[in-house]
Amino acid sequence: MLENVNMALVWLIAMIVLLVVEGLVPGLISIWFALGALAALLAAALHAPLWLQLLWFIVVSVASLALTRPLVKKYVNSRVKPTNALRGTGAAAVAGKTWTARMEQEGQCAEVGEVLSILRIEGVKLIVRKK
Repeated sequence: MLENVNMALVWLIAMIVLLVVEGLVPGLISIWFALGALAALLAAALHAPLWLQLLWFIVVSVASLALTRPLVKKYVNSRVKPTNALRGTGAAAVAGKTWTARMEQEGQCAEVGEVLSILRIEGVKLIVRKK
């Protein structure tokens, strides 16, 4: 059954879907998998077997995630300003990129422009508190 499937087309569609999700959702959520899909697409275009395409997808996705984590962690303990009012959860801009942000303590609020401190990063969400 899989021999009839054009895997290059499957990987192309997967990459496009992942990039659309990345564009619609604030913060980094699927970019690593889009890069993995691109690697698998290239492998499929070179007529690599399916197991090698899947291996490239996994390796490139994990490697790109591992490489970006240190870049993101450098923002811990830095200051951030919300781009909308944080009522528990909202958005904040860091180095020109909008991230999903959540107040450290439930029920806390922050107004636009208020200076907050980034405590940690959980997945793709900044955990912040008032300075």
